[in-house]
Amino acid sequence: MELDLLTESVVPEHARGVKAEAREFADEHIAPNAERYFDSGEYPWEILEAGMDAGLVAADIPFGAEITTEYGSERQKEEYLEPVGRNEQITGLAVSEPETGSDLAGMSTSAEKDGDEWVLDGEKYWIGNGVEADWVTVYARTDDDEDNRYGNYSLFIVPTDADGYEAEHTPEKMGMCASKQAHVIFDGCRIPEENLIGSEGAGFYMLADFFNHGRVVVGGHGLGIAAAAIEEAWEFVHGRNAFGRQVNEFQAVQHSLADMRLTFEQARSLNWRAAEHVAENDRAGLWASMAKVASTEAAVECSQSGMQLHGGRSIFTDRRIARTYRDARIPVIYEGANEIQRNLIYSQS
Repeated sequence: MELDLLTESVVPEHARGVKAEAREFADEHIAPNAERYFDSGEYPWEILEAGMDAGLVAADIPFGAEITTEYGSERQKEEYLEPVGRNEQITGLAVSEPETGSDLAGMSTSAEKDGDEWVLDGEKYWIGNGVEADWVTVYARTDDDEDNRYGNYSLFIVPTDADGYEAEHTPEKMGMCASKQAHVIFDGCRIPEENLIGSEGAGFYMLADFFNHGRVVVGGHGLGIAAAAIEEAWEFVHGRNAFGRQVNEFQAVQHSLADMRLTFEQARSLNWRAAEHVAENDRAGLWASMAKVASTEAAVECSQSGMQLHGGRSIFTDRRIARTYRDARIPVIYEGANEIQRNLIYSQS
């Protein structure tokens, strides 16, 4: 009995071509190497470069660069975006801080004007590509108006070779080991005045809009993990015997698999619906938060159920289900912890 989770039925027609290309690329380049990179914790440069050659990286100038795409000046787009689009550079987004994760109005990294330059001081944490990137988009405090908390922040393009920019990889993580995050320190880091993105004081609002797109993408991360967990559990119980029967013949096992499938399908449908709302800017924040919560928690639930169905074998680190279980704990936190998403869902409903 074959299991086919990732059918095209819920995928808009215009997205099916690139989805098929990405699936083929993943089967050829990612699946055979995922365990090796998970174990080594190395940055998967060869896979990134293969993705660039296949036209799957920076196809729409993704990640933190989207902010520059939307709000940057023509000079910024020419100097910073075009090399990313040509796959000559990579970039990242620096928002979270050691003591502040989801509170965008509580960040302390500052940027002060000094002549025709901005001077940045502070720290950022969990910054993807903080070491590897050629430049990062940095979220920093530019005012201290207590009556306008959301107008105190701005966004800047900061080259990683600028004086006063220092970055080191964070300690080893329990999951997503090949994805590199950094601890970044700004110590009198000077950048040109024209590296301000958009308007001073508009950083919070620009970032909030960016996160609507990002949270749908993170929902996709959750769906991928959930699907992997279901596939592993399905294959395991259909190939193992216990108490004189094949494991999948036990009703309790069937119910567990049925619940996993229900959780996944509900989250997947919501995620695609949210993608449509975000693309149309129709209550984007509400739908993005709902998709992020549903899909990432589907990953946790399905991975946990998959571990239980694997029994004692689930704890072996060479098992794919053990990797999904560890990876699943991460998307429920980044791009705004799910507790924060529930606040947003309630306030925007």
